[in-house]
Amino acid sequence: MTAPSELRVSKDRRVLSVSFPGHQPFEFTAELLRVLSPSAEVQGHSPEQRVTVPGKIDVVISKIEPVGNYAVRITFDDFHDTGIFTWDYFHTLGHEKESRWQAYLDELAAKGLSRERR
Repeated sequence: MTAPSELRVSKDRRVLSVSFPGHQPFEFTAELLRVLSPSAEVQGHSPEQRVTVPGKIDVVISKIEPVGNYAVRITFDDFHDTGIFTWDYFHTLGHEKESRWQAYLDELAAKGLSRERR
């Protein structure tokens, strides 16, 4: 996958815009990136180990650091920083954002969890 031409964090640190050459920019909320983090802490080491992360509606992006020439590490204000967001993951997530977000909301509802901090 080609590297993005731009990564831009909004002033309020709640949205990350990722632009790939020849594509419209993908916009990801910090909450979406946090709850769909590609980290083992969230995804587990198998589908059965995946965790539904509640209470992240107010999370913001604290820092973004390059990882080689293929990814970035995003640190959130809840100190989660173990996800390595590859260019491929951003591209896939951008195309599947609506369905993945709805699946997350459905999981929250099924488990009696909330987007709000408790």
